[in-house]
Amino acid sequence: MSMSRGVGVKIGELSRRTGVAPRLLRYYEQQGLIEAARSDNGYRSYGEEDVARVERVALLVRSGVPTRLVRAILDLEGARAPELAAVCTRDVAEKLAAELRELDARISCLTRSRETIRGFLAGTEHRELVGAAPAAARSSAAQPVADRSAAAQSPNEPTSTSPANS
Repeated sequence: MSMSRGVGVKIGELSRRTGVAPRLLRYYEQQGLIEAARSDNGYRSYGEEDVARVERVALLVRSGVPTRLVRAILDLEGARAPELAAVCTRDVAEKLAAELRELDARISCLTRSRETIRGFLAGTEHRELVGAAPAAARSSAAQPVADRSAAAQSPNEPTSTSPANS
């Protein structure tokens, strides 16, 4: 989470720059996803680094990742990852593995949808609107989700695909 505050960006400016409504920014703050400094008059003030963080949070949320998992992902991407790994309990690892399987299922569904849309548009007179898929996306899409998740799953992990409840 951002602690250093340079030139303050007010909530309206952060909203304008990220396309995230002020009300949603306040929700992200309540969930611990972003942190605002407060001026003497109580106005929220964000740092420049918060612009990228809000964009990342919004993309994860739009991708269907629950905010409780967004916070965990941001923590794992940050400097706290080594300290968190050292104290990761079996229960937490199982919940993360379940979320990983759920993400793989969503990615598979989205990949199929993308290919359906791409195929449809390629058959129209507007085919120039369809760009070529990035190489990484094509190679990932070629491997079934079950293969990717099985390769990452340890033999001791449960095989249930139900989402974690936390």
